[in-house]
Amino acid sequence: MGAALPQSRLRSTGRYPQQPCTLVVCRGCCCGNPRKHTGTDHAWQLDRLRAGAVEYGFQVRTTDCLGPCDQANVIVVQPSAAGRRAGGRAVWIGFAMDDDCTEEVVNWAAAGGPGVARPPATLELQFVRPPREARLRARR
Repeated sequence: MGAALPQSRLRSTGRYPQQPCTLVVCRGCCCGNPRKHTGTDHAWQLDRLRAGAVEYGFQVRTTDCLGPCDQANVIVVQPSAAGRRAGGRAVWIGFAMDDDCTEEVVNWAAAGGPGVARPPATLELQFVRPPREARLRARR
């Protein structure tokens, strides 16, 4: 048997772990490509996001191309279970290439993400509309 989860990580039923905020980091054809975006340390960015996940308890995963290549790097911030219950929806962040943006994403996810915490105003300026396919999937 595994170790018991702390009470703060259990749902009100006490049986299942709480789903944390998740960062989906595009690493497809353009995002994370050092040949296309030479001024960005893409490896550092992913390392920093993963370190924040370990420190603050959110999740990070990478995926192939998310679609809006002209807005690389793209990170999707998915709400936690509590965030979804509060009405939070996935937020797409584009042009996420500098250290300040990366830190703002880490801090927002650490604070709970969509539905739980307000994003920094400067990060809101980088919110982008998801591609049509993603909007259709979200309606199902």
